[in-house]
Parts: sequence; C-alpha cells; structure tokens
Amino acid sequence: MQLPTEKTKPRKSLADYTVLVYGETKAGKTSWCAQADGALFLATEPGLNALETYQIPITCWQELLDACTLVAAGNHPFKTIIIDTLDLAYRMCAAHICGKNKIDHESDLGYGKGFALINNEFQRVLTKLAHLPYGLFLVAHSNAIEIETRTGKYTKIVPNLPEKARAVVLGMVDLILFCDQEMVTGADNKPELRRIIRTKPDRGYDAGDRTGRLPAVLPLDYPAFLAAFNRAMDEMSKAPAPPAPTTPPESKTGSAPESPAAPAKTTPSK
Repeated sequence: MQLPTEKTKPRKSLADYTVLVYGETKAGKTSWCAQADGALFLATEPGLNALETYQIPITCWQELLDACTLVAAGNHPFKTIIIDTLDLAYRMCAAHICGKNKIDHESDLGYGKGFALINNEFQRVLTKLAHLPYGLFLVAHSNAIEIETRTGKYTKIVPNLPEKARAVVLGMVDLILFCDQEMVTGADNKPELRRIIRTKPDRGYDAGDRTGRLPAVLPLDYPAFLAAFNRAMDEMSKAPAPPAPTTPPESKTGSAPESPAAPAKTTPSK
C-alpha cells in the first residue's frame, strides 16, 4: 500500500455508482433498473417474468454469496449489478445468521448480539459489492414510519429495512432515488398521476444526490434520468477547481511561530 500522489476524479458513468432505488410495489423500479448498462439481476423475488433480463435467481443468502463470488471473478460482460429486492435479501441474511447459530430468532442470542451479527454480515457483503468495478443498484420497497420529535409526530417514507440496516445502506450509496407519484394536468386538461423520481432530501421521505447537480424531480424514465445525470457530470467536470490551500511560512520551515513580545512592566508612580 502506498499513499496517493494524485487526486481521484469524479466518475462520469452511472454504471460506476452505487444507487438505491425504492418505492411502492409495482412502482416501476425493476423496469427502470433493467435499462441500466450491462444489467445483471440478483433476483431475490420472482418479479422479472415480464422483462427480458439477465438474472440469477436467489433463494437464500448462500446463493447470494455464491453469485457475488462469480461477479467478483470478472470475465463477464456485466456492468451493473442489481439486487432486487434488498429488503428480501436482508431477511435471507437474517435467516442465514440464525441458522448458523442454531436459533429461531435473532433476539434469542440476547443483548442485541443477533441483530449485530446480521447487520455486520449484511454490511460486509454490500460493501464488498460496492467496491467492485461495477455499478451497484439496490432495489427496495418503501415503508411509512412515524417520527416523533419534541414538537410532535410526522410520517416519513423510508426504504423497508430495519433502522440500523437502513442507516448502513443510506450511508454507503451515492444516489437515493425515491420513486413517487405526483398529480399533473394531462393533455385533456384533466388531472392525472405521473410517475417520478425524487432526488433531494425532504422531511417526508429519504432521498439524496451526492453529485449535488441533479434536478429535485425527474420522470421515472431511465433515458431521461441518464441524460440528466450525464449533464450533471459535464457540469461538474467544467466547474473551476477550488483554490489550493496556502501554507503559512512558519509551517514550511518547521519552526514554531514566534510568540508576541510581552509588554514592558511599568512601575506605578507614587
């Protein structure tokens, strides 16, 4: 291992990013992800029957581990790995840890040990996948939870994962895309629902964009999203670089800065 001598540059391809896509059932998440460059589905649930995709059916955590080993070995044309769905993959992980420890439920180990083992295994595998030279899309269902604050309660839409597992996923991904609907005026001037993607954080739902340049709302349409992402990458590459930090002269020589001279003492007049 060596210390870096050059700064890394932002990656411009969406197939290099880790993306969380979540929303209600049948919202169009899987169809959207299926259009990703070189998509390979690790399908934990049978929801791909209406799509023509490359997929590996996953029925347990060990099968997911085996599929990850195949992906990591390379020698394949795939560029984007899609876990569909992440919430079911977490349940498989929980069942795997419980079986390994010969318990019926994670709480049987006591003092939160079972939950910690599951979350650690879940994070370990996702982190390894995210470090591979492929895009990683994580598909999850949404869930409404109640948040209680000092001033009251409110409802928030979040990915359907336990709190600690959700925190792991939200912290590691580059894009958090919330698949939602909004009311618009149709061609006949009648209201109609339009499927959209929300990319900016809000009190009412989880969303985020580390590029900081995507529109807050985009249609749930992969080509339109890809075009917006590519524009954001172009803007980022054209943005002027921040000025290099200046080093004080004292630190260049390694000498400590001189202390200010103490004021001369005066003798009060009698």
